[in-house]
Amino acid sequence: MDIDTAETRVLDAAEKLFYARGVHAVGMDDIRDASGVSLKRLYQLFPNKERLVTAYLQRREVTWQTQLAAAVARADDPRQRLLAVFDWMNDWFHQADYRGCAWINCYGELGATSGPVVDEARAHKETFRTFLRDLVSDAGLPAELGDHLLLLAEGAIVTSALTGDRDAALKARAAAEKLVG
Repeated sequence: MDIDTAETRVLDAAEKLFYARGVHAVGMDDIRDASGVSLKRLYQLFPNKERLVTAYLQRREVTWQTQLAAAVARADDPRQRLLAVFDWMNDWFHQADYRGCAWINCYGELGATSGPVVDEARAHKETFRTFLRDLVSDAGLPAELGDHLLLLAEGAIVTSALTGDRDAALKARAAAEKLVG
């Protein structure tokens, strides 16, 4: 098995298991079993669990941003692009495996002890903030609206994950629609 295939299989397994069960509940043996990569090879690729968690978050960032950007780009009007963020979130919240924000989940488990996980969580949130601010700018709206929309989106993510309210994004969208005008 070449390095790219082994790494991909490990990251696929890590993403599925960490997101579904949490980082502390998943051991490296679980990753080995799910990926089919030997423990020796696994540790060659990721010398410790923290490195695997950060690699998982980095890979998830690319997927998350790509999917969000593609969904938003389908809207023609700049103001509709802002609302498309919440439509995309609504689709995400209704996925069978939805378990909230991977970065907040990892931060909650490891934030007190892992600087790299904190860095990944903060970078993700800052990237999302910048994305929203750019959409607001493109729509010719006041700059602070980007931060307001970020708070609505983050609140919807936490609410849906903690309460099971799969329609939290639609509620946040309704508030965003009033702000966007």
